[in-house]
Parts: sequence; structure tokens; C-alpha cells
Amino acid sequence: MKELGGTEALVDLLQALAERGYRFVPPTPETHRRVLSRAPKARAKDLRDVFGWSLPFSEGTLEPEIIARMGAAGVLRRQGQRSKSGVRVASLGSNLFLHSAYPADDGAVFFGPDTYRFVDFLTRELGDGWRPRRVLDFGAGSGAGGIAVAQICHPERLVLADVNPAALRLAAANGRFAGVTAEVRLWDDLQRVEGPFDLVIANPPFIADGGHTYRNGRGMHGAELSLQWVQAGSDLLADDGRLLVYTGAAICGGRDALREALEQSFADGPFDLSYREIDPDIFGEELSRPAYRDVERIAAVGIGVRRRERVSEQREAIQGAKAFLGLVMAGAPPS
Repeated sequence: MKELGGTEALVDLLQALAERGYRFVPPTPETHRRVLSRAPKARAKDLRDVFGWSLPFSEGTLEPEIIARMGAAGVLRRQGQRSKSGVRVASLGSNLFLHSAYPADDGAVFFGPDTYRFVDFLTRELGDGWRPRRVLDFGAGSGAGGIAVAQICHPERLVLADVNPAALRLAAANGRFAGVTAEVRLWDDLQRVEGPFDLVIANPPFIADGGHTYRNGRGMHGAELSLQWVQAGSDLLADDGRLLVYTGAAICGGRDALREALEQSFADGPFDLSYREIDPDIFGEELSRPAYRDVERIAAVGIGVRRRERVSEQREAIQGAKAFLGLVMAGAPPS
């Protein structure tokens, strides 16, 4: 992704789109490709074509104000007699989110169906009224997850962390547009993050042999990175803290290797693990690739880890004394 303008210029662009009622739900890259293949030489006719479908546009297609704001934000790409936007814009709820133009490159900031499932997972998990004070969104990308949590829980501190500087620039603008205050941090390893946090969220890459950084989940048919992030993220939790991870798991012969590895990893220790399938079959087109030759489906899964509150020796002694006193007052013989 080429150099972008400052945060305020990016926010101004989002504001201009919002004032014009812009809405667009980005599909998967494969769906995007198929839609564009219907008219390979099509040119944009409106804002959705420019900022949603990443189509080139001719002079006069967009209002001069939009062109000016694109130029100030550093997202106007001239291509001879035509121009193109260097970013796309997605709508989610009342918010707009900047993310990478199509087609994506290795430094892409992804936003698609998984983002919507991720935010829905967070919304459901945090619907019990719990209010974390310190929140970390690791691998934040566009910042959609962290921004959603901030609007639900109103934490005192929100940290958006990513290995990609371009992602952090877009996340900062997306947060500012949404009215959310957030710190952005260039962190590439959860084990280097200084905690603790009351809530850690993540949507790690989970495609096997994905190539692009934003897709590549490495081994275990793409689940290796998810396993590592859950393990490392749980160590950052404060007492009664939660880790919420949305990811994908390859199912082979009816077995879920990610679930099995997590259950083994959290069999002992001060953690409670939850794991559920959100969608049993996603990204079916990936199964035609050699990396998935023994996989029957890829499931979207939601993972929860809760650190049980640690009880100090002094607190244990007090609780024991209270229990003993209760027995005495009840007239029961102490054991």
C-alpha cells in the first residue's frame, strides 16, 4: 500500500462519504473476482463502484469535493486517463471502515465476511454487561474488532496492535471517525506485549499456505498461528480477564485439530476454555488447493479463554476462618 495521508485527511474522506449515504458490504476476494469478471473493462459509475468494487473511474464521475479529499488523504491513484482509489471503504453498523483496495497485496488490510462474523461474535460474547477496563486488539487490521468492543464496553484503555504500519494508519482513522479513542502500537509478537489486559481479542489469519501475510495461518492447515495467539494471549490476561478469538479451523475426517490442541493446552492451569463452531463451512473454494487435499471443510470458530481469579494465601486463610466460624455458629462439630 502506497503512503497515505494523515489521520485527519482520511477521516475527512470518510465523513464526506457518510454525508452522501455511502454503504457497501465487501464480499470475499473470490466473490469480488467473479463479480468483476462479468464486465472486465467496466468503469465506475458511482461511489460504491469506486470505494467498494475498486473500479477505475473517469474525470467527472465523482464530485470535485470527493476528488479533493481523496488527494489530501493520499488515496487518489492516477492511471493515464483514468483514476482509481487506493483504498476501499466498508460499512458495518453506523461506522465506515477504510481497508485495502482490490486486488490485495502482501501488505493488505483486509475487511470482509470474516470481519462481520468476528464483530458479531464479540457482540454476543460481551452482551452480559461485563465492562473490561483495559482492552487489546492484537492483529487489529482495520480496527473493526477493537472499535466494536469500545462502543459496547467503553473501556478506559484500548490498544490496537498490528505488524503492518498501513493497518495502524487506517485503524487510527477508522477509530477517530467512530468516535473511539485508541492507542496504536506496532507489535509483531504477543509474547513481547506488556500486560495485563482485562480483554484480549484477535482474528488471526487461518488459511493454509496463504501467501499473503493477512491470510497465512501457517501449519496445521492454517491453524498454527491461531493456536499460538490463544496460548500467548491468555498469558496477558488479568484476574477474571477474557480472551476472545475468531478464526477458522480445518476439519479432517471429522476431527478438529485446533480444538484438540487447545483442550490439551488448557487442560491444566488457571483457565476456562470455551470453543464453538460459528459457521460450519466457509471458504469452500480453498479445498481445491493442494494444501487442503485431506480437508473436508473449514469451519469458522469462536474461542474463549477466561483466567480464573487468583486467590492469595492471605485470602484463603480468611475464607477458611470464615467457614470454620460458620460451622461453630451453626453448632456443627468442626472436622
